[in-house]
Amino acid sequence: MTTEIKDQTVLSVTDIMNLIPHRYPMLGVDRIQDIILGESCVGVKNVTFNEPFFQGHFPGDPIMPGVLIVEAMAQTAGALVCHSENISSENTGVYFMSIEEAKFRNPVLPGHVLKMHVEKIQNRGKIWKFFGKAMVDDKVYAEAKFTAMIVKK
Repeated sequence: MTTEIKDQTVLSVTDIMNLIPHRYPMLGVDRIQDIILGESCVGVKNVTFNEPFFQGHFPGDPIMPGVLIVEAMAQTAGALVCHSENISSENTGVYFMSIEEAKFRNPVLPGHVLKMHVEKIQNRGKIWKFFGKAMVDDKVYAEAKFTAMIVKK
């Protein structure tokens, strides 16, 4: 039986921007921790009232759009792949291929610390499939399976 070793690295927002091409206002992860190279990690997003999407979603009742929660999980997974494979954002694109079985269980609100737990389901070459759970205070707020392709520019 093999034991998976956690990478002790914690990836900062600057590290993440060196791995994936996303930038403000579309960068959806502030930190990555609990890394098991090529397998899993936890992304952290500190959701603040200053997020640009709260202006229109919804005035007087700010809720983080579900599609952006899935995007944040996918960015976490993309950064894990690039970190594990030693790939940089300068010459790499990360593209969604599919989203399956997305479920939204609770609204994500300003002040929440959203933790995206992502785990590899499979990978074949440049195609990676993950299962992700977005959690607040150890409670599942959203989950989905998603597939992405890592492409050299």
